[in-house]
Amino acid sequence: MSLILKPEREKPAQTQMPVVALRDTVVFPGAEATLTFGRPHSVEAINWAYKEKEKVFLVCQKNPRVNDPGQDDLYQVGTIVELENVLRSGKAVYVIVRGLGRAKLTSLLENKPFLVGRVTALSASETSESEDVHALAGLLVEQLRKAMTLGKVIDPQALGNLSSENPQELVNRVAMILEIAGKDKQSLLEVDDLGKRAKKTIEYLVQEIKVLELDQQISSKAQDKFDKSMREAILRQRREMIDRELGKMGTKAADPEIEKLRKKIADSKMPKKVAEKAKSELSRLTKMSPMNPESGYIHSYLEWLTDIPWVKKSKSNLDIKKAKKILDQDHYGLENIKERILEHLAVIQLQAKQKENISSPTILCFIGPPGVGKTSVGKSIARAMGRRFVRISLGGLHDEAEIRGHRRTYVGALPGRLIQAMKEAKTINPVFMLDEIDKVGNDFRGDPSAALLEALDPEQNKEFSDHYLGVPYDLSQVFFITTGNVLDTIPPALRDRMEVIRFPGYTDEEKYHIAKDYLWPKEVQGQGLGKDKFELTGAVYKEIIDRYTREAGVRQLQREMARLARKLARKIAEGKKVSKRISVAQVRALFGPAQFSKTAADSQDEVGKATGLAWTQAGGEILFIEVALMPGKGKILLTGKLGEVMKESCQAAISYVRSHWQTYKLAKDFAEKIDIHVHVPEGAVAKDGPSAGVAIASAVVSALTGKSLKHNVGMTGEITLRGRVLEIGGVKEKVLAAHRAGLKTVILPKNNKKDLEDIPAKIKKEMKLIFADQLNQVLKEALSGSKKTKTPK
Repeated sequence: MSLILKPEREKPAQTQMPVVALRDTVVFPGAEATLTFGRPHSVEAINWAYKEKEKVFLVCQKNPRVNDPGQDDLYQVGTIVELENVLRSGKAVYVIVRGLGRAKLTSLLENKPFLVGRVTALSASETSESEDVHALAGLLVEQLRKAMTLGKVIDPQALGNLSSENPQELVNRVAMILEIAGKDKQSLLEVDDLGKRAKKTIEYLVQEIKVLELDQQISSKAQDKFDKSMREAILRQRREMIDRELGKMGTKAADPEIEKLRKKIADSKMPKKVAEKAKSELSRLTKMSPMNPESGYIHSYLEWLTDIPWVKKSKSNLDIKKAKKILDQDHYGLENIKERILEHLAVIQLQAKQKENISSPTILCFIGPPGVGKTSVGKSIARAMGRRFVRISLGGLHDEAEIRGHRRTYVGALPGRLIQAMKEAKTINPVFMLDEIDKVGNDFRGDPSAALLEALDPEQNKEFSDHYLGVPYDLSQVFFITTGNVLDTIPPALRDRMEVIRFPGYTDEEKYHIAKDYLWPKEVQGQGLGKDKFELTGAVYKEIIDRYTREAGVRQLQREMARLARKLARKIAEGKKVSKRISVAQVRALFGPAQFSKTAADSQDEVGKATGLAWTQAGGEILFIEVALMPGKGKILLTGKLGEVMKESCQAAISYVRSHWQTYKLAKDFAEKIDIHVHVPEGAVAKDGPSAGVAIASAVVSALTGKSLKHNVGMTGEITLRGRVLEIGGVKEKVLAAHRAGLKTVILPKNNKKDLEDIPAKIKKEMKLIFADQLNQVLKEALSGSKKTKTPK
C-alpha cells in the first residue's frame, strides 16, 4: 500500500497535538517503527492519542539524559505520526507508528498530564520530482543492496518495498535504518531539499559499507585461522589413530617447533644425563596434544635447558701486563687491591697454560664503603680477561627460590637468578658479580645465603642444583666476585668460602686525581660540553672535595662534578659568556654556601671533651666524647644512643679511673659525691664498639682533674681495667677521617703499628702518629697540662 504524504506537498495551518520526546531516536516520514515508552507523560500522551484516534508529534531530545524536557531541550523539527497499534506491558507501552510528514514545533502549550504543542507541517522541496533525485534514488538502492550482501541486518517491515519510484519515501526509509548517531539522523530530517538529503544518506551508507567490508575481512581471516587450526588438529588426531593401529606411536608427524627443539638439544652439546632428560621431556611433548596446558610448561622448560650455555666459553686471552694496564687505566690508587687481583689472575693464567680443568682458585669478596670502586673493579677484571661480565644484586633478597629457582610444579615457575644470569652471559666462564651480599636476609621463605653456599664453594659448584632445571649445572669455571659494605652480616659459613679484599676510603689526594682524570672529563662529555674544553684549577677540585663532600668514596664527588657541568651547560644554553678556566670564586657563586666546614675538629682545647675515631660503613668518622660532672650520689649516666659494647667500655673506663684515684690526685670517696654523665653527640645515630674506650677514659680524667684535652689530637683503642690499650680495626679509615677533619695527631694502639703500611705516605708525613699500650702514655700526649675551671664557650 502506497502512502500519499499530503503534509510534504501542502502547507497547512498550525495544529495542536500531543508532543512526545524521543531519546536518540528519529522517525522519518513514510517509515514504520516500533517504539517503547516508559516515562509517565509519554505514556499518558500515547494512551490519550490512541483512544481519541489522534496523531502525535514525535521529536528527538537534544540531551537524552533529561527526564522532563522543556521546549529548549527539544529539537524544533520532528515527525507527525499515526499510531497503528499499542501494546501495554506494566508501566511501559509498545507502539507501532507510521511517519506521515515532517513538522516544526512552534511552541509548547501544556506540560500536564502530557506535553501539548503547536506544530506547523513542513513541505518538501520542488526538487523531489527532478531527474537528479531519481538518479540518486537508484544509486541509493544499489548501495543498500550491497550493504545487505555484506551482512547488514534490516527489518523488512521497516524497509518495505525496495523501489526507486518514490524517491522521497525511499530516502526516508533508508535514513531510518542507518546505523548512525541520533544527532546525525536529526540533521538528515531537518534537510528540506530532498536531493541534498539523498546525497547525505548515500554518504552515510557508503561509510557503513566500508565498515562492513572491514568486518568481513577480519572475520574471514579469523575463520581461515580457525579452519587451519581445526584442520591440523583433526589431521593430527587421525595420524595418531593410524599410528596407534600400526604400533608406531613412538613417532609423530613432523612439527616445526618440535624439530627446532630437537636440533637445539643436539647443538647444545649438553652432558649425557642432561641430554637424556631433555629427550625424555621432548618425547612427552611430541605425544601431547597442543591443547594440553602442560605442553606449554614442557616447551618452556626445554627452551631454558637449551638456551643456557653448556660448553661455550670465552676465549682466554689473559695477559698480566695487559690486565695491570687496564686496572691502572680504570682506577687510580688501590695499589694493594690491584696487586692481589693480579696475583689471582696470574694463577688462572698458569692453570690455562697447563690446560688443566681446574676451578677458580677462590671466591673474591670486595668489602668497603659505598663509592670506592668495587663494582667497577669487577668490570675491569672481566675486560682484562676478555670474558663477559654479568651482575645480580642480592640486596633485600629473602626468598631462597630466587637463588635456586622454583620447582616446575608451580605455575609461572622460573630458574633461579644464577641460571638466568648464565643464560644472559651465554658462556660458561663469565665474570659473575654478586652485589650487596651483606644485605641478604632470611625469613619463613628460606635462607638465600645458605643456597649460595653450594654456588660459591669451588668443591661443590661443579654440580649446582637448580630446582627448576632438575639437573646438575657446572659453575666451576665461573669467576665469582662478591661485594658488600660490612663483613659482620655475612654468615660465617659463607664468609669462610671467600677471600676478603678490603677497599679502604680514598685520601683527598686520591680524590683529587680521580676527579681530575676520570670524573670531570666524563661529566664534560656526558653533559654536552664535549666541544668546550673547560679547565678546573687544582684549588677548585680541593674546594669541592673539602667543602661540598664528606665521604669515603667518590659518589658524592661525582654528583658535584655533574652539578657543576650542568650549571655551565645552562649558562652556555642561555647565551651567557663563560670563562674556559673555572676558579674557586666561580664555584662558590654557582654552588652557594659550603655544606661542610674545612675542618670538623674543634678550634680550642676543652675540659672533659675528647676526640675519638670511629669506623662506619661509609668509611671513617670522628666523634666527640663529652663528660660532665655534677653533685650527686655516684650515678653514671650514658647517653647518645650507645650500644651494649660501648656502654661496657664507658663502665670499664670509669672503673679504671676510680681504681687509680691516687694516680690522678683525687679524693678517695670522690665518686660518692658526684654523678658522671658521658654523652656522645649526634644522639639519633646508633654507636657501638669497644674502640672508644681510650677516648672515654681520657675525657673522664680530664673532667675530674680539670686539665683540658688538646683539640687537634684524635685517639682510638680499647681499654682494660688495668689501663692497657688493645688493638682495634679500621685503622686506615680512621686515620683518613682524622686527616679530613684537620687533626694533627692521632694516638693508636701499639699493636696496630703493623697497619701503617696501608696508610699513604703523604698522610704519614703530614700527621703525627703516636702508638701507646698504656692509658698513661695516651694522657701524656692528649692532656694539655693547663687547668681550666670552666669549659670555654
